[in-house]
Amino acid sequence: MCGIVGYVGNKEAYPIIIDGLKKLEYRGYDSSGVALLHDHSIQLFKKKGRVSALEETVVGEKLTATIGIGHTRWATHGAPSDRNAHPHYSNSKSIAMIHNGIIENYSQLKAELITKGYIFHSDTDSEVLLNFIEDIKINNNSTLEEAVRIALKRVTGAYVILLIDIDLPDTIIAARKGSPLVIGIGDNEHFLGSDASPMLAYTKDVVYINDYELAIITSNELILKNIGNERVTPFIQRLDLNLSQIEKGGYEHFMLKEIFEQPQTINDSFRGRLDVSAHSITLSGLDTVLTKLDQAQRIVIVGCGTSWHAGLLAEYIIEELCRINVEVEYASEFRYRNPIITDKDFIIAVSQSGETADTLVALEKAKGKGATIFGVVNVVGSSIARLADAGMYTHAGPEIGVASTKAFTAQVVALILFALKVANHKRTITDERYKQLIEQLSEVPTMVEWIFATQLEKIKHIAYKYANAKDFLYLGRGYNFPIALEGALKLKEISYIHAEGYPAAEMKHGPIALVDDTLPIVFVATKDSYHEKIVSNMQEVKAREGRVIAVISVGDELTKDIADDYIEVPYADEIISPLLSTIPLQLLSYYIGVSKGLNVDMPRNLAKSVTVE
Repeated sequence: MCGIVGYVGNKEAYPIIIDGLKKLEYRGYDSSGVALLHDHSIQLFKKKGRVSALEETVVGEKLTATIGIGHTRWATHGAPSDRNAHPHYSNSKSIAMIHNGIIENYSQLKAELITKGYIFHSDTDSEVLLNFIEDIKINNNSTLEEAVRIALKRVTGAYVILLIDIDLPDTIIAARKGSPLVIGIGDNEHFLGSDASPMLAYTKDVVYINDYELAIITSNELILKNIGNERVTPFIQRLDLNLSQIEKGGYEHFMLKEIFEQPQTINDSFRGRLDVSAHSITLSGLDTVLTKLDQAQRIVIVGCGTSWHAGLLAEYIIEELCRINVEVEYASEFRYRNPIITDKDFIIAVSQSGETADTLVALEKAKGKGATIFGVVNVVGSSIARLADAGMYTHAGPEIGVASTKAFTAQVVALILFALKVANHKRTITDERYKQLIEQLSEVPTMVEWIFATQLEKIKHIAYKYANAKDFLYLGRGYNFPIALEGALKLKEISYIHAEGYPAAEMKHGPIALVDDTLPIVFVATKDSYHEKIVSNMQEVKAREGRVIAVISVGDELTKDIADDYIEVPYADEIISPLLSTIPLQLLSYYIGVSKGLNVDMPRNLAKSVTVE
């Protein structure tokens, strides 16, 4: 949610900030704004809509400043508008602030401030926090740093805040709790961002700020303190990212680029882990907690959205291969329903960003009860990575498209590797099957390339054929059921077409009432132990004049004859096959969205990293 950028140094701030906002626009695109501090005054510009609208607003303005902050918004409090866009001025206009997160007790604070004569010019919780800070600064005759520290002790919620003050002409004050903040270290300059993408062109040395830390940043100094005002030594990390990874590279959209990157990202997920010739898997993070896993009575997988689907697929795989009881929980429900957690539980947290607010709170709750936390995340240095006892990175690289594609397949690969490693350790898998699955897993990138080479035009044709449908139904059995759910989610996100995923056997318990000659039904029907059953489900749909689109294994002539349209994927073991069958569904949603003229990279109302509950 929301992208934040800051710069202090020896260069013109505005071009750096505006470029950073463009790179972070996937995090929110309702409105954007910048605040520049120069000659003891703050210039503030903000505009509803995309960052390009903000750029048009400032044409002709004198934008001289070497310090500034910028924001691109995903609305929580107040509709998208110029007045609700960030940054916000304090009542005196001597301080400007940007905020990512939610202040839960803002209404109480606002009521207190109104009695003191404060006037509010937006509907946001952020402006309330800013004026609360200013009120403390004035009444306590304190510095901005002290006022921020005092204010945050009263605040309930999540935040990253960046502030500039006319009394501090060369300083940015920043603080975080529950939302990400990265500070890049340059040559007498510092860069701030929600992630590292705004600073990649300038530096690869970064500091990831922890919860309850406050940063005082000038061009030549970074001071970190905890909430108790004690100095903290910054831990500088070297980024393993390239600028090309966050650019489109000739593709029309980031989503398409990221779909086509999957042979490489799947390979990257194997790198250093999968040794096909030796039939071995190395997971150093898992090794550190393997004893805990041996003693565990169950595995609980928590995630949200696409990550939950990856977890659901992992439930099927881990129970089959490892013979361990697995439960999959929506993180948002897990944290609120007072679950029974003990020190015999092994929690796997699945998150692309590593910052998902619901997942983080759920993990903190589980860790407090003694459970072992294992993180499966994409972002190095993220909050979940730091909270977990151990884990593994998915190595998908930056994913800019809001609808997850390559991050999903990387998560699935990581979880399959986890299951195979544990199954071999526990001796719940035969040597023959273990070797077979390792060999097939290594061939997945080549098989995905085959799909791109042979099925793309067919997928485009199907997408344009059904682009005007009002509803879709996605059905699958066994390992393909989570893929049906993920396919339906992608279509909803990208095309705004209502879509539902169901276990195919459940169709007769309700959804079959929807079947008529206008309803496209996507069957994920690759050859597996359920194949005959799902073919019967197709026959039931055809008997009611439903339109069948089938994802099938190469050579499945029977299913070809039943389906109105079909997409083929290479045959693979039923544990490996979901990595292949998800690819056509990603492409189908992409091309339906494109055919409707929609912004597939930034679908309405969605943001990439959900850092509020």
